Parts: sequence; C-alpha cells; structure tokens
Amino acid sequence: MGFARTCSVALVGVEGVVVEVQADLEPGVAAFTLVGLPDKSLSESRDRVRAAVVNSGAVWPSKKLTVGLSPASVPKSGSGFDLAVAAAVLGAAERVDPRVLADIVMIGELGLDGRVRPVRGILPAVLAAADAGYEQVVVPECAAAEAALVPNVSVLGIRSLRQLIAVLADEPVPDEERDDFGRPDPLMAGLRVPGAGAATGMRGFGTASDEPDRDLADVVGQTSARTAVEVSAAGGHHLFLEGPPGAGKTMLAERLPAVLPRLGREESLQVTAVHSIAGLLPPGKPLIGTAPYCAPHHSATMQSLVGGGQGIARPGAVSLAHRGVLFLDEAPEFHGQALDALRQPLESGQVVIARSAGVVRFPARFLMVLAANPCPCGRFSQREGLCDCPPSAIRRYQARLSGPLLDRVDLRVEVDPVTRAQLTAPGARGESTAVVADRVRTARERAAARLADTPWRTNAEVPGRELRSRFHAVTGAMDEAERNLERGVLTARGIDRVLRVAWTVADLVGHPRPDASDVCLALQLRTGVPRAVPMALGALT
Repeated sequence: MGFARTCSVALVGVEGVVVEVQADLEPGVAAFTLVGLPDKSLSESRDRVRAAVVNSGAVWPSKKLTVGLSPASVPKSGSGFDLAVAAAVLGAAERVDPRVLADIVMIGELGLDGRVRPVRGILPAVLAAADAGYEQVVVPECAAAEAALVPNVSVLGIRSLRQLIAVLADEPVPDEERDDFGRPDPLMAGLRVPGAGAATGMRGFGTASDEPDRDLADVVGQTSARTAVEVSAAGGHHLFLEGPPGAGKTMLAERLPAVLPRLGREESLQVTAVHSIAGLLPPGKPLIGTAPYCAPHHSATMQSLVGGGQGIARPGAVSLAHRGVLFLDEAPEFHGQALDALRQPLESGQVVIARSAGVVRFPARFLMVLAANPCPCGRFSQREGLCDCPPSAIRRYQARLSGPLLDRVDLRVEVDPVTRAQLTAPGARGESTAVVADRVRTARERAAARLADTPWRTNAEVPGRELRSRFHAVTGAMDEAERNLERGVLTARGIDRVLRVAWTVADLVGHPRPDASDVCLALQLRTGVPRAVPMALGALT
C-alpha cells in the first residue's frame, strides 16, 4: 500500500482555498476513483493524468487508486488540479519521494503528452497558497512570471511532467521544446488595458487593437465636458455625457484612463488577479499597472456586465473595469435589467453572486461613464428641423435610464456639437493629457492626505454621514444646494454627492475646504444647469 499527498488551490471568485490532494494505492482490481466534490472538467482529469504519466515515461500503477481532494465540502472545478493529482499518484507509486511533495503547491493542466499548460487564476491561487503559509509553488513555465509577483514564495516553472519528475527525483532535468501557451484565447476579444501591450478581452465586448496613446488635446472644444472628465478622474465620480453623435463623447471616455493615476502595488495585484481569473492577462505582461478600460457593446447581457454564468461564476465587465473605467456607449440601448443591476456594485464596490454551490464575490470599484444621444436620431438638441423623433419617442428613449441609476451618477454634462469655428480655428487644441493628469495626481494626493486615517481613498467613496459630520464645507457654501433640495431638484443622496464633488473641485484648485464657488461648480456638474462659475479648471488654478 502506498500513500502520498500534495496541494493545489480551488478558486471561488478571487479567493482561493488550499486543497490537499491525497493519493492512496491498495491491492485490487485496477481502478481510478476521484472523490472530493469535483466537477465535470475535474473528473476528466483521470484520463488526462493517466495518459500524461504514461507518455512521460513513468509506469502507471496497476492497483486500486483513490485520489481524494480535501476539504471535500469545497466545490472544485477546472483542470488546474492535474499536476497535483499526477504528482500525488507518482508519490504513492514511489516514483518520487512522497515526503518531498507534502509542502509544495502545484497548479497546472496536463496535456496527454505530458506538457504542462497554463490555467486561469494563477496569481490569486498563489496568493492563497502564500496566505496559508506555503513557500514553494510549481506552475507552468509561461505563468511563472505571474506567480512570482507574490512575495516570499519560491516559484518553479516547468514545461512538462517529465521535468517535474526529474526535479522531484533529483535527476537530470530533460530539455523540452517551449510552447507558447501564454497566447490569449482567440475567442476572447474586446477589453483594452492601456499600456498593457496586446489587446485582449471578453467575447461580445467589441474588438480592439494596439493603438497609440490618446491625448485629451485631440478633443476640440467641449470645455465643460473636459472639466467633468478631470473632476471625474480626480475624485472617482461617475459621469454621464449626453450629446449628439460626433460631438466627442467616446473620445473623452477613451482618454479618461490616461488621466487616472497609475495603480499602486496592491491595486495592481487586485486588477491582475481579476484578469487572471478571466484569462485576459496580456502575454508578457504579468502585472497590470495602468487603469483598465472596458467598453461592452450595448447588446451585452446582465451576466456579462456583472458576472455569472453556468457553474462557477466568472467576473463580468464591472469587475474587469475594477480600479479603471467602465464605458457604456449608447447607454439607453442597454437592457434595462442589465443597467439596473449596476446599482448595487456602484454603491458597494463589489459584486456578490449567489449560487447553489456558494457565494462568489468579485471586486468592482470602477468609474462608470455613460454616453447617450438626446433622442433616438441624436439631433434633438441641434437646430430645428433636423430631428424627426416624435415627443413620445424622445420620452421613451430618455426614460430607459432609470432615475435610481442616474441618481448615483455625480456628474451630468451636455456635450454640444462642435462648430466650424472651433474645428478650423488655429491653436484650438486644449490642454494635453499630461497637464490634466498632473493636476489630477495633485488633487488625489490632497484627498489621500485628508483621508489618511479612514478606509476611503477618494472623495467618491466617503459615505454621506461622514461628509455631514466630519468634512464640512465653508459656512454658507451649501446654501444654494440646500435650496435645491427643498425645491426637489436634488435628493438627499444628491446633496451628498454635490458635497463630494465640491471637495474634489477644492482639491483641484487648492482650497482647504469647499467654498461657494466650488459648490456652485459641483451643482452645475450635478444638475446641468449653467451657473455663474468658470467651467475650465485650468483657469481656476
């Protein structure tokens, strides 16, 4: 009788649970039994492991073999357990020393010829192993750079089961031909991570390709919209852009990620973990350091937006945009149920998906940008005679964005059509991305210093009760906002959001506390009603 054990990791969302893989050999009719709540893909590992072991030159034991995955109460899915199962079987058969396996975590899929293939979620799996106290991890060679992002963990990248056997048995390691398993899935396309190299993404999210860096200076005119983009980036406020086609709404949204500060180490690991689970890490870029940008098509389902799917839930667009920008172009064309599903992650910063197998949580602290036309044809706000939409059609179109969803959007700006004079005037270019990003970075530093002893990072995250009790505006500065509350122009949530935006404006212009001018600009950005305040923040600094 032989027995051996090693470890692997089961992922539930972005959280991992270390699973002990045990192999037991007993005399009897040759059989292979896998227990421990495996799913269909994991049950198929019996055939993959047997073929991989035989084709790697090892002898498959002709005995009764039982492989157990413990704890048995944790659902286990995927092919990432193949490597651990094969090692445990070889340890029980005494092909390798069972004592060597006990403290090693192994993650990887086996091909029938013994090659080791990468799997999704390497980074969160290694993070879970490190949190559980394990210091040695074996992963596919193409995923070794991703696993090496976790500190205090020794990572061994291998190309085949033959190499693993040689390392464990202290034998000469055979040279194996390298396979580029790190290439993105050809069925996945559409998510663009600025500065992360090749574009990858989720099917149904559109297409993208390597493009030069976009600059805010490319946007002609649109002073108020550019100001809203800057305030949105500085405070993490959601943004709604309404205007006719061709006015520059998409251009502004695409340039917003470059205005956002670079991700910190912890944020980068969070974003990388989500993209690793989704299988969307760009090849050769194990760590995402810039804000992601996700722009799903308006035909996207609720599951593709917030996450879900059959079996173990997968992250959706809101999680792929974590610490970045989620752009919903033609927002009224999205299904109403899908849009309303965004309300919970907008408030909590995470998505909670309940399944019969358990509850899955994905981070979803994103900056949402909505873009819409004023009417179905898009020409309602232009000169008379161009719009043929009846009033009833305009009302129905505008009502597709529910009041509760729009109430969670801090900034609402009308984007006017670009005039001939603006388009042809010499020197009409506005401030560049670098100039605006520098102001945004300074504003974020001021907010971070003020919120240093709190769990919040940006003004948009501060709860209303804390705003009213700890972060006051200058005396009398909120009088106009309070009058709007009494008239029903603002809700209670709305007046809190005006104060949040006012703090962001104050951080941008260098005021220690929001004054009447800061609140006035915040009110204009919130309600869309013009007020006697300059809309160009560059002129205020």
